[in-house]
Amino acid sequence: MSSDQPPPELPLVAPRLAPRLARSEVSQLAPRLAQAFAAPRAQRAALIPYLTGGHPDLETSARIIGTLIDAGADIVELGIPFSDPIADGPVVQRSTHEALLTGVTPDDVLQLAAAHSGSAPFVLLTYVNTVLAFGPERFFARAAASGVEALVIPDLPLDEAAGDAAALAAEAGGLTVLAAANGVSLVPMATPTSTDARLDMVAEAATSFIYCVAVTGVTGARTEVGAALPDLVGRLRARTEAPIAVGFGISTPEQAARVAGLADGVIIGSALIDLIAHSADADAACRAVGDLLRAAGSAIAGG
Repeated sequence: MSSDQPPPELPLVAPRLAPRLARSEVSQLAPRLAQAFAAPRAQRAALIPYLTGGHPDLETSARIIGTLIDAGADIVELGIPFSDPIADGPVVQRSTHEALLTGVTPDDVLQLAAAHSGSAPFVLLTYVNTVLAFGPERFFARAAASGVEALVIPDLPLDEAAGDAAALAAEAGGLTVLAAANGVSLVPMATPTSTDARLDMVAEAATSFIYCVAVTGVTGARTEVGAALPDLVGRLRARTEAPIAVGFGISTPEQAARVAGLADGVIIGSALIDLIAHSADADAACRAVGDLLRAAGSAIAGG
């Protein structure tokens, strides 16, 4: 969500080197996520549904979250509706637009997480402008209090940069440390086009898990999982022991099973959101998403 107010000042950090977190800080972050990755219900990889929070409405969204947890979700990822979701494809963009039209706010999505956090750990996907407009410290504190252990922020710069990018690097480092101080991990993303130097940074930044993008481009169902995925996961495994969750394009139980053979977590998003969008009512939406997630869990468990 945008704001006409200037963003609050961020903690000052050295522009050429974003601060590292102490090992004691890292070990205290995301304990429930660590347990979910270590002992998933499908026994091979954690099953992670992604939903746009508040879509198609808050009451239905709350019901769907409960259904997904009952159907086998180890972790739930919720997207905070934002007006310019640059990482998302048409299905997620449409759901975000519809949620914004009904007035869904970041507070509403945090309340959805809080209502179900006793049953599963939560991850939020948001954009940096939302965090800055909300107020970073207030946002991270509210997220932690709502049972959110990690945030995926696709447009948050990871690079330790100089020159014209120094201010962005300082923001990234400052937000990472401020989030950790409130008990929240910021999740780095790796893509098939990531260089070795970039993957080194991703591995260094991982304090809960790494979000591994299966294909180039935006979110959305694909007929095939990206051919570059095995190589990307292998390159990450050589650099870190952090769990690797794969998303973007996973839409069928068969694809989920294939990804589970490589990764520690399988993220299914657009396929679920599309089922919700095409359901006649809340009951039908719950049946549809529950059926898909149970089938994916069975496929993962069956190998």
